[in-house]
Amino acid sequence: MKTALITGINGQDGSYLADLLLSKGYKVVGVKRRTSLISTDRIDHVFNDPDLIVNFSLVYGNMNDSGCLHRLLIEHQPDEIYNLAAQSHVRVSFDTPEETTEIVAMGTLRLLEAYRNICPEAKFYQASSSEMFGDNPENPQSEATRLMPASPYACAKTYAHNLCRNYRESYGLHISSGILFNHESPRRGETFVTRKITRAAARIKMGLQDSLYLGNLDAKRDWGFAGDYVEAMWMMLQQEVPDDYVVATGETHTVKEFLEVVFKHAGLDIDEYVKIDERLFRPHEVPLLLGDPTKAKEKLGWEPKTRFEGLAKLMYDADLRGLVR
Repeated sequence: MKTALITGINGQDGSYLADLLLSKGYKVVGVKRRTSLISTDRIDHVFNDPDLIVNFSLVYGNMNDSGCLHRLLIEHQPDEIYNLAAQSHVRVSFDTPEETTEIVAMGTLRLLEAYRNICPEAKFYQASSSEMFGDNPENPQSEATRLMPASPYACAKTYAHNLCRNYRESYGLHISSGILFNHESPRRGETFVTRKITRAAARIKMGLQDSLYLGNLDAKRDWGFAGDYVEAMWMMLQQEVPDDYVVATGETHTVKEFLEVVFKHAGLDIDEYVKIDERLFRPHEVPLLLGDPTKAKEKLGWEPKTRFEGLAKLMYDADLRGLVR
């Protein structure tokens, strides 16, 4: 039985990846940062399933603590490591740039050092981000597109991405990076714009909320389903040769289009409920992100299964169900 260690287990991607790996017969070790509040909503279903919990361990760890990371790898000796831990909210990274960089950039360095010294025969997945492309006008964006990060979060991800490539080439390690474009789900954090929209629409529908405040509605993103994207992560570590892959749908849509699909599905009038708040605009806005997933499709055999409209409706329906239980 293979053992996989996942940092950021409590996040959207970590929870979906745990589901996938457990279904494939892995032993999964999930690393969670210790906080005063016990928040495991995204993985509670694992604890409640006797067939899954037997192969799942939740352990405390911190990307800022090298000693802790070393101890975790010594104790669990994973066959695969998935580094998903991050402060991943782009707008928030402008307010907390030091914390973002410490977790995303330096945290990756600490984990790579532990990996290199303790279990170098393991395979390592790095969660890179389409935000690294930033202001680059080239579209669609591929693995060869120049990185031009436009936020503290993107800068930190770029450092981590380049560091992984350096460790792969310098030490012969099996490190693959997935340059994931926007991927959403009902497990998406409530401050991210897609989930903010679907949650607000459900609450408005139920008479629990009067309005929805949003920022830039013209920003274009390549949106896919997180459940599809974690399959690509796993596929990367099944390859004999490590590499970097763009994971995307190859389609781009504005925030306004997402809003329109959700509100139409909910039977709500956008003009009646939606208001623009300039405070929600980013200090440096990236107008367009569009990925070219050709390499992932050809080399991994990966294809996105969930399309844009279906994703928006799926998220709204889940939020609505959560309110009527």
